[in-house]
Amino acid sequence: MARPLTTAQRINGMLRRVPAWPLYVLGAIWAGFLFWQALTGRLGVEPINALEREYGDTALKLLVAGLAVTPLMKYTRVSLLKFRRAIGLLCFFFVLAHFSVWALLDVQSFGRVWADILKRPYVTVGMIAFLGLIPLALTSNNWSVRRLGRNWRRLHQLVYGIAILGAVHYIWLAKGFQIEPLVYLGLILGLLATRIRWKSLLQQGRAAA
Repeated sequence: MARPLTTAQRINGMLRRVPAWPLYVLGAIWAGFLFWQALTGRLGVEPINALEREYGDTALKLLVAGLAVTPLMKYTRVSLLKFRRAIGLLCFFFVLAHFSVWALLDVQSFGRVWADILKRPYVTVGMIAFLGLIPLALTSNNWSVRRLGRNWRRLHQLVYGIAILGAVHYIWLAKGFQIEPLVYLGLILGLLATRIRWKSLLQQGRAAA
């Protein structure tokens, strides 16, 4: 007699029938909706700043969601791996939108953009994170996976540092003490901590002692 399927197996069976492409559609709709809200004054008295923040906030949420895929599979056996590429590319898209709104609609001057990158630490950190995402986005395709081999995985591990920089950028950008940026940093550090092989570290520590 066949063993009954576990809850995780049933969920994975359903997820296999769900394509990833609707995520791109939903992301485009959300980006357009936010832009329309800013255009029609529904984002407050400073619509450009509000739109910039909304795009950045969405990017951070997607970054956290992408980091959560592996721990979710590790601890619950539920696999969202087929959606991780779409989540990552949407994260890059919203970071690009965040940067574009800031540079083109807010600052409106290449000279000022460059000056802010050099003089304002939170802008510097954000720019480093943005530039780090570019090679990850460009190699998020099957051809790059085959071409780079093991180096592809090493390259995409850059997302760990990028995620921390993104959270630090948000904390630095926030005026005064705000809990939300700290929550993002805590979530990111917590998700990264699940990737550490604590047992191996303890064994190495005991051996060294």
